[in-house]
Amino acid sequence: MTIYFEKSTRSLLSVFGLFLALFIVSCEDDHDHDEEHTDAEGFILETSSGTEMYREFKGTQTGSVTLSAGDTLELSVHFLDDNGKEMEHDEHEGGGEEEEGELEVSGFNSIVALVQVEEEHDDHGDEEEHEMGLEIIGVSIGSTSFKLELMHDGHADYTSTNNIPIVVK
Repeated sequence: MTIYFEKSTRSLLSVFGLFLALFIVSCEDDHDHDEEHTDAEGFILETSSGTEMYREFKGTQTGSVTLSAGDTLELSVHFLDDNGKEMEHDEHEGGGEEEEGELEVSGFNSIVALVQVEEEHDDHGDEEEHEMGLEIIGVSIGSTSFKLELMHDGHADYTSTNNIPIVVK
């Protein structure tokens, strides 16, 4: 009976130790993985002259995108942190490459407007700045809207809570 009890206790402790080791390892992976994600609470769409056209922050939206049929509008996308401040791009350790996701848009009516993702490059002397941007082309008079997502590793780190309205005059 004593031998059976010792084997059972040893087996139970082995299983518990294995469970504990797996828990610690999985917890560490989650923390490392979270550091690579953008924890945005909103975004701003801004013209090249710095005019804010649209803002979404914690589900509240202001503004809209308005353009004439036949016009093209280029907008930069700036993601906002929990305090409503623009988020800076993180750099990979040692690699020097910027850690940023990829924009995706969906849901717009292409008969009214086309929404395309573009990457903007601004050269400031020795530094080159990469901004995420959108190009919106007014096709015909009407209105439509689109969803904006910031993708990273095959899933959305951020999805607009509202569809962004577009009015083509």
